[in-house]
Amino acid sequence: MFSFTRVTKAAAIAVAFVSVLIAVSTPSQAQTTGTVRLHIVKAGFIVGVGGGNGTLTYQGRTYRLSIGGIGIGSLGVAAVDLAGTAENLRRPSDIAGTYGAAGVGATFVAGGQVATLQNEKGVILKVGGVQAGFQISIGLAGMTIALQ
Repeated sequence: MFSFTRVTKAAAIAVAFVSVLIAVSTPSQAQTTGTVRLHIVKAGFIVGVGGGNGTLTYQGRTYRLSIGGIGIGSLGVAAVDLAGTAENLRRPSDIAGTYGAAGVGATFVAGGQVATLQNEKGVILKVGGVQAGFQISIGLAGMTIALQ
């Protein structure tokens, strides 16, 4: 016997199944998060010069980074190893750019540093670590990251 209700339910299940298959096979354009590790060294008196290197781990791959930047009002020599996240990535190259303070900026707590920085592509770095050496300010805002 033919049942309109059974056909309707079967059709609804088939449409749902096909929708799931399409969603699984279509690459996502969603923004994702990667992890970063940065090693920065900075030295100076009045005008500070800094640089360093690091890595971005994104979707199972690791990419090398170079870091540059000049700070005004620097005094001393310091090195900092930072680890954290890079949010709002669509592709690895989005990490490249010049970073300025986002939200609270850089904060020093008992020899450690926590910073939230953002580049022109909307990538937000949330990093923290311990500073070694003497430096009044490591001045992360204004640093430039390049993908190698």
